[in-house]
Amino acid sequence: MAQPVMASMPALKDSFVQLRARMDKAVDDFRRDMAATRTGRASVHMLDGVKVEYYGEMLPLNQIAQVHAPEAQLITVQPFDPTAMPAIEKAVRSGDLGLNPNNDGKLIRIPVPPLTEERRKEMVKHLHKVLEDHRTAVRNIRRDGLEAIKKAQKDKKITEDDERRAIDDLQKLTDEEIRKMEEMSKNKEKEVLQV
Repeated sequence: MAQPVMASMPALKDSFVQLRARMDKAVDDFRRDMAATRTGRASVHMLDGVKVEYYGEMLPLNQIAQVHAPEAQLITVQPFDPTAMPAIEKAVRSGDLGLNPNNDGKLIRIPVPPLTEERRKEMVKHLHKVLEDHRTAVRNIRRDGLEAIKKAQKDKKITEDDERRAIDDLQKLTDEEIRKMEEMSKNKEKEVLQV
């Protein structure tokens, strides 16, 4: 994308930088959600959403243990503190991942069973919901940008032509960010549906 018109207008430069940062954050959040979505293969990111109760606090699993995926159908979890093993096992079991961990006293092995057809369809529905939530977030950021542009024009900081160009610019940015997320979603959907 060429130098955005909004970025070259002193009255809108700060707004543009903030909008861009917020949209990029929404896309990064979407990327993390996609990585955590379960496919037929083992991935350490599958356990990103698992929180473990450890000495009265809820901590992300990766802060109290090393997580590895040594094989396509296996995840291993090695706690830094062996006393946390029962809590880790419980957290993984109670997570909505359909995983059943095995504890050998030193290491927790989590076999990743292949997804059933029904579960794959549920995962695709979940992907579509997550995509729509993030699309809405990006559109809300666009709405905030439109308000900033209209306010700048109302306060006579920019001309009507600048306002039109800035609105077009903002729409292009919004479309580009949404397209990125849709592309990621399509790739993840293929991965989930692959048997």
